[in-house]
Amino acid sequence: MEKNLTTGSIFKTVAYFSLPYLLSYFLQTLYGMADLFIIGQFNGVDSITAVSIASQVMHMVTVMIVGLAMGATVMIGRFVGAGNNEQTSAAIGNTITLFMALSIIIMIVLLMAVNPIAAIMLTPDEAYSETVTYLTICIIGIPFITGYNIISSIFRGMGDSKSPMCFIAVACVANIALDYLFIGILKLGAAGAALGTTLSQTISVIVSLVIIRKRKLVSLSWKNLRPQIIIMRNLLKVGIPVALQDGFIQVAFIVITVIANNRGLNDAAAVGIVEKIIGILFLVPSSMLSTVSVLSAQNAGAGKHERARQTLWVGILTTVMFGIISAVSMQLLAEPVIGLFTHDAKVILLGGQYMSGYVWDCIFAGIHFCFSGYFCAYGLSGISFIHNLISIICARIPLAYLASVYFADTLYPMGIAAPAGSVLSVIICVIAFIWLSKQPGKLNGCI
Repeated sequence: MEKNLTTGSIFKTVAYFSLPYLLSYFLQTLYGMADLFIIGQFNGVDSITAVSIASQVMHMVTVMIVGLAMGATVMIGRFVGAGNNEQTSAAIGNTITLFMALSIIIMIVLLMAVNPIAAIMLTPDEAYSETVTYLTICIIGIPFITGYNIISSIFRGMGDSKSPMCFIAVACVANIALDYLFIGILKLGAAGAALGTTLSQTISVIVSLVIIRKRKLVSLSWKNLRPQIIIMRNLLKVGIPVALQDGFIQVAFIVITVIANNRGLNDAAAVGIVEKIIGILFLVPSSMLSTVSVLSAQNAGAGKHERARQTLWVGILTTVMFGIISAVSMQLLAEPVIGLFTHDAKVILLGGQYMSGYVWDCIFAGIHFCFSGYFCAYGLSGISFIHNLISIICARIPLAYLASVYFADTLYPMGIAAPAGSVLSVIICVIAFIWLSKQPGKLNGCI
């Protein structure tokens, strides 16, 4: 199952690995959008708002789990690149042990905090009850959400980006079918959307485990599952900064959602819908982050540092070209796209305004995503954490707040806050990269 990504054309290798990754992200985004789209066909703005708010909270949890799992992906990638099969198996086993225990803890903690979370989000009264219901059901499914993402991180670290694509495809099809059953036929509203999400993740994990067992894709023994301090430390060294970084980014989005919620139900619904659509446009930047990380990790493990840098440049070029096309297109298509999710004219107008400003982030976020993937491959995920934290504190949140206060009749200025923050991140990343390039020993010492 292992695939060596340290030889051959860099462009072809990036394309080979990133296309299944891109399709996986597309399916995962479609998976997330299904709840919002289907609930909008059968329920009103209150249910749309409930699902958009609650799903954003769950997205934050998932993103942090995925961020922490980046440590596993990078570590496994290094061992594969170095040809160390024994350490690869140990890394996989420790990953499983750590994350299964962690998922149970997270589930218990969040179940006790459901109502405070809904209150902190300033959830409108009309949507409060359904928001709490959606959160409760999805939180119970966290072990299965964690299971899918850990299985995917292991496969990707070993150079296989196709299997995770198949697993999420199963979840996506199941989610859409279950949503129509629970929301459309059984009329369960937000509760039905949550049930569809949780059960489809469960189905995906079961299918993936059956395939792994049947094909004997991963060779593990009980000793591999026993915690090893060095492996756990290295996994967390990379994973914790990435998880914190992604967590802070989601906190910024949640704060912006709270600001929008405070403006009323229509603004809240508009922001929630745009966040889902932006998820589609961020498919290429997100897939390039992971692609650059995995490929650079394998090349770093093999001592091919120049090839790792070239992978970074290919990733940046790809994301910038895609970002420009997306940004220009959405200046013309924002409102029609918003209209696919709701028939409310006010929500469509506000959503179009927010999207027109926000979409420029596709360009700049794509650049710092690729840099973050490169830094993570060398165990320097702390740099990614720092630049994201600075951009959130100094740009995203304060600019969104000021825009909300001084531009009460439009969401366009609030949308501009995101790309402004990314520009600041890009500047920091470029400075860090130049500094590291002048001190090659810093990178070599991280392997």
